[in-house]
Amino acid sequence: MYINFFKRLLDFLLAGLGFIFLFPLFFTVAIVLFFLNNGKVFFFQPRPGENEKIFKVIKFKSMTDKKDANGELLPFHLRVTKFGNFIRKYSLDEIPQLLNVLKNDMSLVGPRPLLVEYLPLYNSFQKQRHLAKPGITGWAQVNGRNAISWEQKFELDVWYVENRSFKTDLKIILLTVKKVFFKEGVNNSDNLNMTTFTGTPTK
Repeated sequence: MYINFFKRLLDFLLAGLGFIFLFPLFFTVAIVLFFLNNGKVFFFQPRPGENEKIFKVIKFKSMTDKKDANGELLPFHLRVTKFGNFIRKYSLDEIPQLLNVLKNDMSLVGPRPLLVEYLPLYNSFQKQRHLAKPGITGWAQVNGRNAISWEQKFELDVWYVENRSFKTDLKIILLTVKKVFFKEGVNNSDNLNMTTFTGTPTK
């Protein structure tokens, strides 16, 4: 009952209230980024959602579009601005994802939506992470985020899918608040400082 009805209801209510409460901060960050990024405030990127359905995740744009001599984008750490680092440090770049929750693309709690190009690389166990709606925060995020290996991250994601409950979601939300303030085991981004996933070697 919770997974099929109450989780979505709580997502909608809490995301709506959260967006209203955070709107002054949302507006302020948007204005600063508008001037720093030549009018480009948001970052949109295709990500796989529940049952691998593709949607566009919304984040504040914390990086420039600087390219090298070959026209390729520079590495993440060379494109992140000082203000971008600031909003990443305090997870402010994630605020627009409340709109993804309101649109029902995401949940407040669930496995983080990763890159589309990773889809063919998952093994049968890891694919189970897509049996739940992706979340702004999740079990892997409060248990190390980018400080753990991809394999550990996926094990935690699948554990969450198999153990979803109101109690588990509440615990994850409370731990997320704690980790945002104390920066425990967090590396500020799903991409920055995280190696590219190339698949899990078979034994």
